[in-house]
Amino acid sequence: MEDHRSKDLRLAGRTILIAPSAPRELVLELEPHGARVITWPEIEIGDPESFTALDESIENLFGYDWLIFRTSNAAELFLKRFQKLGNEVSELDMLRVCAIGDPTVKELEASQVHIDVIPGSTNPNSIVDAIGNYVGGREALGRLNFLVPRASAAREGLCDLLAEAGAGAVGVVANRTASNRVGVAKLTWLLTGGGVDAVVFDSPESVKDLAEVFDSIELGTILAGIQVFCFDESTTNAAHDFGLRPLLSSEPTVRAMAEATANHFDGKR
Repeated sequence: MEDHRSKDLRLAGRTILIAPSAPRELVLELEPHGARVITWPEIEIGDPESFTALDESIENLFGYDWLIFRTSNAAELFLKRFQKLGNEVSELDMLRVCAIGDPTVKELEASQVHIDVIPGSTNPNSIVDAIGNYVGGREALGRLNFLVPRASAAREGLCDLLAEAGAGAVGVVANRTASNRVGVAKLTWLLTGGGVDAVVFDSPESVKDLAEVFDSIELGTILAGIQVFCFDESTTNAAHDFGLRPLLSSEPTVRAMAEATANHFDGKR
């Protein structure tokens, strides 16, 4: 019997990016519409190559006024090392803590770390503004020192902005993110060159996974101009945490997701 979708080519010429862990059924639903389906490189999260810098930062932690956690992985591995060196989580009550993104907030709350500031955006300027509002204005940042645990290849934009405001800001590697560099370079080229039409996230974890591929919480910038789709509300909420404004599937099923994607591009060229 002929597949009733065999002549439905609403996604002909479109490239759709999905997670490497996405269900195979999603590919089987998208491809009959003419889509080219690709996945982003798989990543591995682990300890840094050396703990020297992290250990020195922890030893001198109380020379800082603030800790800023950009990702849940950085928070998890920083706390793991902090405790392994004989410290108690309660000691962090002496510092102010900023948590960026819902996954990071949940990780810190699970470890009973108090949080003083939760910015409403992952944009570095918004983060600096949120902290500035808390301390009485950006001009007050000049009296403060910040420690920012991060991934091995994370961008330093946040530290640069804090330094421009007169603050002392140090980024220290708390975790290593390893991925296929050739694959990441190729994906970056596709994204910046208009070679990807849409990204489909099937779970909150898939949103976090793509952010880790680029060692960045600024997916809104990385995926600028690319339509984002999410399976369900929890995935949509995760996408919002990373600066994205996705379209939501009518039902949390692969068929509904494929249909929503095809409908969005129907008649667009």
